[in-house]
Amino acid sequence: MGMTNRRKRIIVALTGATGAAIGIQILQVLRRLNVETHLIISKWAAETIKYETDYTPTTLRALADHSYNSNDLAAPIASGSYRVDGMIVAPCSVKTLAAINAGICDDLITRAADVCLKERRRLVLSVRETPFSEIHLRNMLDVTRAGAIIAPPVVGFYTKPGSVEDILDQMVGRLLDLFDLEAGNFERWEGMHAHASTNGNHIK
Repeated sequence: MGMTNRRKRIIVALTGATGAAIGIQILQVLRRLNVETHLIISKWAAETIKYETDYTPTTLRALADHSYNSNDLAAPIASGSYRVDGMIVAPCSVKTLAAINAGICDDLITRAADVCLKERRRLVLSVRETPFSEIHLRNMLDVTRAGAIIAPPVVGFYTKPGSVEDILDQMVGRLLDLFDLEAGNFERWEGMHAHASTNGNHIK
């Protein structure tokens, strides 16, 4: 199939950091937007999914068009000749961040990320850790210089979120903005006066 008439194709990877719900909602939104998804779940992400959510790795894989074992280095997405429109790792553990920065391609997540960097494709790492050490910050700076985008899951308080779902909507919407995708389910900032007129006074 030619590049001009295929669906948009994005790799979604979940690692063992807390915040599995972020990756799950990304898959749900991409499915709604008819984006072709290629899912990788790390060993510890599988445990985190079961601990933090009502999903299992099996039910989560059902949301994706394609899913792969994290050790499958023969998967199509392990090659630069397989065309994708980008990759998002959400949540991204600092271990995965460090491996990507060091160019250690010892599993499919780090290999697919390395491919995106070498092919100059969009790579978004939603690093989930706090506080950051100097090592974490150096790794984030280095992968940014290599072409990745660091996008931690930060709450936008100007939306006055009333639930975890509101927070996830805003986080995921902003992450998908980086792929020029409109999630359409969160409030965008339109200026303090516009927000004050409907939501009361608050600071962006």
